[in-house]
Amino acid sequence: MRIKGIIDEDFVNYKKPSMTIMCPHCDFKCDKEFGKAICQNSPLAKEPNINLSVRKIIERYLKNPITEAIVFQGLEPFDSFSEVLYFLEVLRLNYGCTDDVVIYTGYKKEEIKKERLKDLKILDNVIIKYGRYVPGQESHYDEVLGVQLASNNQYAERL
Repeated sequence: MRIKGIIDEDFVNYKKPSMTIMCPHCDFKCDKEFGKAICQNSPLAKEPNINLSVRKIIERYLKNPITEAIVFQGLEPFDSFSEVLYFLEVLRLNYGCTDDVVIYTGYKKEEIKKERLKDLKILDNVIIKYGRYVPGQESHYDEVLGVQLASNNQYAERL
């Protein structure tokens, strides 16, 4: 699996202690939409990709007694959808792990293919945070994630 990095214990992006996996691709839709560089993850795009096996990442997660969820974010998880889906299939079907998996996306819900959402829903306990970062907005608390989100157009839902 190609990634930009892993945070083994993250307490910022979800209400449960999480392993955060940073995805390697993004089309920088936020920058394009606003006509200037606004992405907080732009420096991450310049970092080298890391290749790790899905099983090694999952076993690393499962061996940590602190973490209770996995968060995909960094650049754009839906721009690496086949790898994220494969990770979830192995996590659920091979390891029997039903912990929450959170996917932070800058896409609006209507921009994501319905088939992709159905594929994720089948795998249970998947939460998606939708919406681009919009500069200058007040942050707000999201009940589903249990954290502050940067823009008022962003929200999370459990599939």
